[in-house]
Amino acid sequence: MQKQIIINCDNKQTRVAVLENGKLVEIYLERPVHQRVVGNIYKGVVANVLPGMQAAFVDIGLERNAFLYVDDAFPQANDPGKGRKTIEQILSPGEEIMVQVIKEPFGSKGARLTRQITIPGRHLVLMPTADYTGVSRRIEDEEERERLRQLATQLRPADMGLIVRTVAEGESQEAFEQDLSFLLSLWQRIQQRYEKRTAPCLVYQDLDLIYRIIRDLFTDQIDRLIVDTRYEYEKILETLEVMDSSLKERVELYQGKSPIFDVYGIEAEIERALARTVWLSCGGYLVFDHTEALTVIDVNTGKYIGKTNLADTVLQTNLEAAEEIVRQIRLRDIGGIIIIDFIDMESEEHAQRVLTALTEKIKLDKTKSHVLGMTRLGLVEMTRKKARQGLDAVLQQSCPYCNGRGKVLAADVVCARTERQLRSFLAGLEAEAVLVELHHSVAGLLIGPNASYLRKLEEETGKTIYIRGSDTLHVEKYKILAVGTRSEVKELAFPVAVGERHRVKVEEPHANNPYDGIARISGFVIDVQAGGAYVGEEIEVEILEVAKTFARAKIG
Repeated sequence: MQKQIIINCDNKQTRVAVLENGKLVEIYLERPVHQRVVGNIYKGVVANVLPGMQAAFVDIGLERNAFLYVDDAFPQANDPGKGRKTIEQILSPGEEIMVQVIKEPFGSKGARLTRQITIPGRHLVLMPTADYTGVSRRIEDEEERERLRQLATQLRPADMGLIVRTVAEGESQEAFEQDLSFLLSLWQRIQQRYEKRTAPCLVYQDLDLIYRIIRDLFTDQIDRLIVDTRYEYEKILETLEVMDSSLKERVELYQGKSPIFDVYGIEAEIERALARTVWLSCGGYLVFDHTEALTVIDVNTGKYIGKTNLADTVLQTNLEAAEEIVRQIRLRDIGGIIIIDFIDMESEEHAQRVLTALTEKIKLDKTKSHVLGMTRLGLVEMTRKKARQGLDAVLQQSCPYCNGRGKVLAADVVCARTERQLRSFLAGLEAEAVLVELHHSVAGLLIGPNASYLRKLEEETGKTIYIRGSDTLHVEKYKILAVGTRSEVKELAFPVAVGERHRVKVEEPHANNPYDGIARISGFVIDVQAGGAYVGEEIEVEILEVAKTFARAKIG
């Protein structure tokens, strides 16, 4: 499998894309306004202890207090009292403690903390508050695992822990010693800062994105690393000179004229990863829906009709879906509980093939994941560790109009609500007239056929009401643009006068007379005689008549 890392840098953000066989599978972004905090070590102050939740809130200097669960509150990972002590026996309000962020803040939730500090290097992870030796689960050769475990055990300082990283496979003792020396020196500096600084404060900040990528992802399994900025290119080479000089020859400086993410098709893939629906090459499609608790992925045959029989059509769609689902999960960085609704399969053999395909593909994901199996309803359950915000949370925000619901009220519902609110407003109004602006779809309903609804509303309220339609106003909102005497409001309500000439765009045929066309000027309806043939075009018109809710015009 060919693997590439593509890096795009500018003064607003840094973006790193990981490609496998030319397909985007992971994207990392870092912007100055959204600084990453996972991996950072803080000197915090316990704000309050919650026995009912067996947790504590800790002030580490961020906008919201961070959360420390009892299982993460032991400074020693192998504390013999773990599981017996309660949170109030471990911590007390006002106490100063060293903590590390293990999960980014999400929405209204603060960051999640641990007191079990880990400091990653190139080949090793130092755990200064643990007494443990481990080897990455991704190293599968048992002989190599045992060699690395023995080597780490020999080098491990007393009362500290070491984990051998995947990139360390095949490495020598000398490489381990060099890495460990750096990590111990770094831990000493962290302790010194902790003693000298006043809580709450940051005592260690993890490396920025590019250098985390070099440390954590850039191994001999990566064929090329391409960066589009000379400064970062030279810094990467300097870093590799110390870290692993053999990889320097795989680093390239991109100097093309077109943006690097466009050249490799990454921009289009990012857009696709933000969509609710993802089409498969076979014609089937996936639908992604997110809730607070889980993500649901639905598989559909779509336009795929197969070549043999229904069972084979379903199988082929599900197999392709399994591969694309894993890619999308990695790309979107979906975490937590994931439910996959594959197309129903009658054959147990086919169901097992799909489950096996999903399980094999998920092994490519470096984030810890578990496929739990298929339920009796045919739903596949899986979990994936959630340590940072997903791609949608980083690149998108909730709609300010629907507040993330994804739907708005129907125009007739808005019309009824608006009429009720207008009645209440007009009941306490001393002025004679009012000018109201609404979305044009609601305005038409409020006016009614031949302005019959509007006349009835005026009779019942005793006010003169002028209506202006708008394409830009949100469908659920309305504005009171003016109140005053009839003559004052009328002057403001009509943006045109008889005899004036205007250039307008015919937007649609007239609902009752398709021979005419409808245009708008500042939301005011213009009925263009014989304009139905010019829908979508701009034409010159002359105003013939101005009525209360519309004007009539002729072409020319």
